[in-house]
Amino acid sequence: MLSLIEETERRRHMKLHFLGTRGYLRVRSERHYMHASLQVSFHGRRVILDLGEDWLGKAFELAPAAYFVTHAHPDHAWGLKRGAPCPVYASADSWESMSSFAVEDRRVVTPREPVTVGGFTFEAFKLEHSIRAPAVGYRVTAGTATIFYAPGLVYSEDRAEALAGADLYIGDGATLERSMVRKRGDVLFGHTPMRTQLTWCEKEGVRASIFTHCGAHIVAGDEESVAAKLEVMARERGVATAIAHDGLDLEIRGLKSLGRPGG
Repeated sequence: MLSLIEETERRRHMKLHFLGTRGYLRVRSERHYMHASLQVSFHGRRVILDLGEDWLGKAFELAPAAYFVTHAHPDHAWGLKRGAPCPVYASADSWESMSSFAVEDRRVVTPREPVTVGGFTFEAFKLEHSIRAPAVGYRVTAGTATIFYAPGLVYSEDRAEALAGADLYIGDGATLERSMVRKRGDVLFGHTPMRTQLTWCEKEGVRASIFTHCGAHIVAGDEESVAAKLEVMARERGVATAIAHDGLDLEIRGLKSLGRPGG
């Protein structure tokens, strides 16, 4: 049984619960069954980032203090089509795509303008990812802990500011080494490899990372082999890393627990 002091100390830490970790794929696995969605909690208050189509009909059951949407792709936003029991925060671009959603309390986030919800501070950063569904990533701070959540991206022009002092980078697990970046005119879209994202962490001094929104090479492939290769890349850059899975729980102070599948 925790003492009052231990319980108070424990509640000072941001907790992460990966509700889902699968990308927009036809295949799924036991470890990556539901579309990528992250619940963050602090002092008993919960906020959920992204709720994809797999979660349709569950938004009221989950009942967080708020939902934050990175972009309007089906695997990130369509779980909110039937509404939500709380405010939903998204960019103006996302709300344009989500105009038919039965969400009553719609809040617009503006890049680089912090929003405070339930003891958290959320700051949106523009990401290059999709032409039709412009994306943002969220810098989330609670107490002394900071994470940056970017489950789908090519890059961010404000990367240094987004990652400055972050305890954990939560990135795009669509591809390990092979580039999935495409170009239309002067515009880039798609997914940057995890290897490149680890280099960003190295350059910006972020010492821990974890990847969600997992691609087919993880969900339908040899996850243990992918994790081993990722670990080598991370070690070369001085960054701890892991592949998230559905149901994974973390505290920011417990990042040493990041490990290989089955760990």
